[in-house]
Amino acid sequence: MNNQIANPKVEVPTGISCNDKDYINSLLSCLKEMSKNYVMAMNEASNESLYEKYKEVFLVLTSLQREVYELMFRKGWYSLENVDTQKISQKSQMLSQEYQDLNA
Repeated sequence: MNNQIANPKVEVPTGISCNDKDYINSLLSCLKEMSKNYVMAMNEASNESLYEKYKEVFLVLTSLQREVYELMFRKGWYSLENVDTQKISQKSQMLSQEYQDLNA
């Protein structure tokens, strides 16, 4: 049984030069890193106005990140794993327990 969820892969040229997949993968990595940095900036904002500006940019970045991810998925350059509900339930219970332990 194949547990992978994916679209047909769009083939790209191989070799030393960059191709579309390389460029878009680099873009996705940059957007992820920028999102992380904006979360830190929001947490450290010195006033509400600055916080709101950082938040505004953060929301744009996460939206772009999602669009890039969806494009990669449509091109078959990103795939997901289909897991059964038991694994999801186990992971949920584990995270719930860790959360309770943190709040104890």
